[in-house]
Amino acid sequence: MIASSDHPVHELIARRWSPYSFAQRPVADEDLRSLFEAARWAPSSYNEQPWSYLVATQADDENFERVLSCLVETNQLWAKRAPVLALGITRTLFKRNDKPNRAAMHDLGLASAGLVLEATARGLCVHQMIGIEPEKARRLFAIPKEHEALTGIAIGYPGEDPGLAADIRQRDAKRSGRRPISEFVFGARWGSVSTHVA
Repeated sequence: MIASSDHPVHELIARRWSPYSFAQRPVADEDLRSLFEAARWAPSSYNEQPWSYLVATQADDENFERVLSCLVETNQLWAKRAPVLALGITRTLFKRNDKPNRAAMHDLGLASAGLVLEATARGLCVHQMIGIEPEKARRLFAIPKEHEALTGIAIGYPGEDPGLAADIRQRDAKRSGRRPISEFVFGARWGSVSTHVA
């Protein structure tokens, strides 16, 4: 699927898609290394790089089931069929002074955006989820107290999954729309469209 953008964007952005249905095809470790290498090079506040990921593939049954169990039930229904699952985790305090890092979630988002674009370039798709159980993840994976599991991530090749429930397949068939930039890029005051994008 290709997004229908109002203004020209890079092909990787137009091709990026978050499916519920994945082909039953494993993702090579070589590709996974490149995805996380892309995340590694994201910019971050004070170069703290406050992100971490817990990752498991279906070939690693035990860890895959543990990651899967940290997703809310509605996400487990479809994510259990993805070849790779991960949890995105932030370090909530700066290493440099142990003060709260207000940019930590933003920086995890930037790292994950790099991962998503690298995945898209390799013909893979990524579906990120906020629907996780952070405290369960903390218990199961011994996540330190200054870190917080924030997102679930499913990675794989797009494809028809006949085992997917009909309502989820139907949801998967639609491309999500986007608000026009005039609704979120402001100029002189809040709610006043910037003249640069009008």
